[in-house]
Amino acid sequence: MSTQGSDALAAEQHGLDHWRTLPATQQPTWPDPDVLNHVLEELSATPPLVFAGEADDLKARMAAAAAGEAFVLQGGDCAESFADATADRIRAKIMTILQMAVVLTYGASLPIVKMGRMAGQYAKPRSSDTEVRDGIELPSFRGEAVNAHAFTPESRIPDPWRLLKAYHASASTLNLIRAFTSGGFADLRRVHEWNKGFMTNPAYKRYEKLAQEIDGAIRFMAAAGVDFEALKTVDFYSSHEALLLDYERALTRIDSRTGQPYNCSAHFVWIGERTRQIDGAHVDLLSRVRNPIGVKLGPTTTPDDALRLAERLNPEGEPGRLTFITRMGASAIREVLPPILHKVHEEAGPVTWICDPMHGNTITSSSGYKTRRFTDILEEVRGFFDAHAEAATNPGGLHVELTGDDVTECLGGSEEIDDLGLCRRYETLVDPRLNHQQSLEMAFAVAEMLHP
Repeated sequence: MSTQGSDALAAEQHGLDHWRTLPATQQPTWPDPDVLNHVLEELSATPPLVFAGEADDLKARMAAAAAGEAFVLQGGDCAESFADATADRIRAKIMTILQMAVVLTYGASLPIVKMGRMAGQYAKPRSSDTEVRDGIELPSFRGEAVNAHAFTPESRIPDPWRLLKAYHASASTLNLIRAFTSGGFADLRRVHEWNKGFMTNPAYKRYEKLAQEIDGAIRFMAAAGVDFEALKTVDFYSSHEALLLDYERALTRIDSRTGQPYNCSAHFVWIGERTRQIDGAHVDLLSRVRNPIGVKLGPTTTPDDALRLAERLNPEGEPGRLTFITRMGASAIREVLPPILHKVHEEAGPVTWICDPMHGNTITSSSGYKTRRFTDILEEVRGFFDAHAEAATNPGGLHVELTGDDVTECLGGSEEIDDLGLCRRYETLVDPRLNHQQSLEMAFAVAEMLHP
């Protein structure tokens, strides 16, 4: 039997296409099924973007985070754009995550699992299928893997060829990530260089002081004869929301070592708050792949909802397999999360808990910008830690929408970005992100929560 034939048989045995018989929300209405099928055939023949062994390595690290022996830092754009898949923009995001990881590692004395919301975050769920501006109604922008952001009839038509473009942009991004994280850029002895040009803000000055302390510790260990080979590279994993089921299925592969299916579009994929229906297509497809996977849990989640998802997605209780990413909002997390933690801890297998303090705190400013208050973001993280302390469970990580650029999209921080200041550099395609300075401030605050 050919490799293609054996893979098709294995896919059938694992039920990888059963999701097609189930309700699938948040999917584009592609105008030409024949074009879509042609694109999916091409995608199915492409090389995997990541490998099963890498996903297994991440699963082990997620298990450590669940046990309180590590902490996950997951960050990147709300929605990636093809135009921003450049070396400079990718390097800036990696640098920001590395700086945050250094702060967390040094401040909390924990290994940090570094994960980019990168190399695949090209699709977004929307609250409405259409958008109205000045009396004109057009399809909503669903991310550059589906349509274009410009508000024109031509731009908003879903185009299956964009799926291939998303694949190639993801491949390019992953190539750069691997080059930066293994080619010396991420060497811990370069912590000072990551801060060049950013010395005026209090967050940068605080980082520079920490970098000096690290530098002194490294010099001491070097004098003592310590081998620093391990400091030269870091493991950096990719993640995105598994929203477009056709794309995710086309990039699912059967691992030659184990005969098991893996989603090879990213190391870690998650199911969104809008698509976590227990009998829906997204839960079904991700229940059948062996990657570490996540589920977003919003403020309407009940303890029974979380328990049913845990039982469906991780029936064997495999450590590191399942992550719940809570996005409750600063005003709700202390009330909603504790009973969920108790129920899952008592009745389900191990779960890694990550806080997404961004999506539950979105507001519209008086000037009309979609934004978030930095104080609300921090308050949700504090509520997340307080809830875990109450339930005697482990806070396992942080999931943040951020950029390495000095945008002005979230209110507050040490820069004191106000309503009028949002217009200076509001660049996001969908949701507001923390800028570089705010991201560092967040890291220092979380390090203190991890090691008070």
